[in-house]
Amino acid sequence: MASRDTGRNTRKEASTGETGPDTAGLGARRAAMQAVAALIGQERPPALDDALAQAIRAEALAPADAGLARAIAVATFRRYGLIRAALAARLERGLPAAKPQLTALLATATAQLLDLAVPDHAAVDLAVRLAKGDTRTAHLAGLVNAVLRRIARERDAILAADADALTVNTPDWLARRWVAAYGPERAAAIARAHLAGAAIDLTPLRDTADWAERLGAVTLPTGSLRLPENGPAIPDLPGFQEGAWWVQDAAAALPARLLAPQPGTRVLDLCAAPGGKTLQLAATGAQVTAVDRSAPRLERLRENVARLGFAVEIVVADALTLEPRDHDAVLLDAPCSATGTIRRHPDVAWTKVEADIGRLAALQARLLDHAAGLVRPGGLLVYCTCSLEPEEGEAQIAAFLARDSRFTRVPVRPEEVGGAAALIDGNGDLRTLPCHLAEVPNARGGLDGFFASRLRRAD
Repeated sequence: MASRDTGRNTRKEASTGETGPDTAGLGARRAAMQAVAALIGQERPPALDDALAQAIRAEALAPADAGLARAIAVATFRRYGLIRAALAARLERGLPAAKPQLTALLATATAQLLDLAVPDHAAVDLAVRLAKGDTRTAHLAGLVNAVLRRIARERDAILAADADALTVNTPDWLARRWVAAYGPERAAAIARAHLAGAAIDLTPLRDTADWAERLGAVTLPTGSLRLPENGPAIPDLPGFQEGAWWVQDAAAALPARLLAPQPGTRVLDLCAAPGGKTLQLAATGAQVTAVDRSAPRLERLRENVARLGFAVEIVVADALTLEPRDHDAVLLDAPCSATGTIRRHPDVAWTKVEADIGRLAALQARLLDHAAGLVRPGGLLVYCTCSLEPEEGEAQIAAFLARDSRFTRVPVRPEEVGGAAALIDGNGDLRTLPCHLAEVPNARGGLDGFFASRLRRAD
């Protein structure tokens, strides 16, 4: 990991990648621009991480420049609403929808001017150089220069409009949904948390207090460790090579704990990749089978299982094709819209559409019904999603319980989430929000948005 995005409203420090007077840092900016362009206006755009990985490979970037490319691209989507509005107001005909390359070029340069501690001349001059080097934008180099210099001059006025994150930096359809689900004040708090970005959390295998001291981390009430900002790359930290901990958002660490398996318990982890929950389950001594349909995504799990020395059965398969079999416990981390991860993956807000919610909810219902048949009588089923949308959480469980009378809810207890009763809803289900844990001393607050419900099958 080359950099850690902080998401602060003040301009963040970032390596400019400049080691020479002419083209140093150009490849990083081109990679960021290409990754952003790959997402703009596409009906089914790739994830930003995937687009960045491809662009970084194409540019053969060194780690420092790869980190800069990532910082620029993430900053672009973090304030994409503000950036688009600022550019549209300064272009005579607004942003051209049919020219994603130009929009990406202007947007990534504007992100540097507004959000990263990159010298103005570097952001502007290299953007002009990129424009001139592309036949699609070469004739617009003068326009690029003029608009970006105006952005730089008017930076303070532009940032002053950023106060209302829900209105400015949240797509209308998401803002409307969150106001309906959580009320206007909490919806606004969620949007502000997204602008703050995400810290890096770790799940320690054991000796939490010791590792907190060694890593300079803050111990969250839930038991996760939160690293300080701008620290070393993850592989360079003490404990990484020996598998003393793994990276996992504090909210993502909670659903697996709700199963609390004993050694020897037969646990099935469905849709398991990238595998943080699998590692938690294996650490208890349970007999874990991890299933995911994506072989490439399971490779990361294989690497972590080997690094930690766990014994896990890893199966490449579609969960819907598994034959009925009695397991003591099943964890279903269902595919979802991932709107709970926007503070970490801000592109999600701008690449998802409202129709995705219904499509994914239908898949989740099928997976939930199938998972129910894989649990032995008396066994536990935990369903979870990293979504803020009720259709993928609360409503999904309500509908399931209405159609399958074999299952009843086992409410989450405050002591199971470190005493943080605010993370438990009125039904006894887990519901974390990006604005939760904002009060933790010395730790940048926030959690991924997660929903989890624990159900027991009747004997």
